[in-house]
Amino acid sequence: MKISYYPGCTLKNTAKNFEISAIAAARQLGVEFVELPKWNCCGTVYSLTSDDLMHQLAPIRNLLRVEENGFDRVVTLCSMCYNTLKRANLMVNRSPENLKKINDFMYKEKTRYSGKVRVLHFLEILRDEIGLDEIRKHVKKPLKGLKFATYYGCLLVRPPEAAMDDVENPHFMGELIEALGGEVVDFPYSTECCGSYNTVSRKQMVLDKTYEIINMAHLQGADALILSCPLCDFNLEARQKDVAEVYPDFHYMPVLYFTQLMTVAFGLDPETYGFEFNTVDPMPLFREKGVL
Repeated sequence: MKISYYPGCTLKNTAKNFEISAIAAARQLGVEFVELPKWNCCGTVYSLTSDDLMHQLAPIRNLLRVEENGFDRVVTLCSMCYNTLKRANLMVNRSPENLKKINDFMYKEKTRYSGKVRVLHFLEILRDEIGLDEIRKHVKKPLKGLKFATYYGCLLVRPPEAAMDDVENPHFMGELIEALGGEVVDFPYSTECCGSYNTVSRKQMVLDKTYEIINMAHLQGADALILSCPLCDFNLEARQKDVAEVYPDFHYMPVLYFTQLMTVAFGLDPETYGFEFNTVDPMPLFREKGVL
């Protein structure tokens, strides 16, 4: 199965481990990501101003590229890209007038966007098209003895119309981990905000949030935190060193993308794990549990 793939900016630099592992895991399941040519930044954050159409050009131009390349749907990995693309798409589908205005803004394009592209997260492909039974068939190294806390953050489940899982109690990431042989702990901060872009202007607030979220994962018995957002990963993993300087009782915890767990459980080449790009090295954990 071939599907148009929108990587977004971060997966080409600080989240290379996400892209490397996702492409490898998808290929193992018979899914080929066809990277969108001439893609541009999605705009990063969906504009909350209803008449701010200029900030919708970036995501809609990417969806136009999907149609130009003969696809009617596009898959994303980054939660923020997913949220931005999907909400922009919903907006133009609800308002033919806005769709016309945006197409008029892009008057130099050879074609006009129809509004018919479906925006999907990779988790939706795994849930709705691949299925857990098929995923189990590819598990060669079950994640036995490992306990994980699943972290969705804000943008996979908010707002409800753009959510890929239950808004109050998302569960598919946990089902995926169980299919890979791991155990999922009850984690009350699963949809807690990590602080997002406050990491730039209000660093201490983010450090407090990271301490709170990671500490809760420890208290619940998790060995690692699993997520899908590069910005959440930065706040919850890369910021751990800063947290340890502020909170002497803080204990580091590996933070991984769900696709990294898939490549490990599928028994793929270690190069597909992307562990060298993780700030907190997860390899000792996997070795300790006898998985690797």
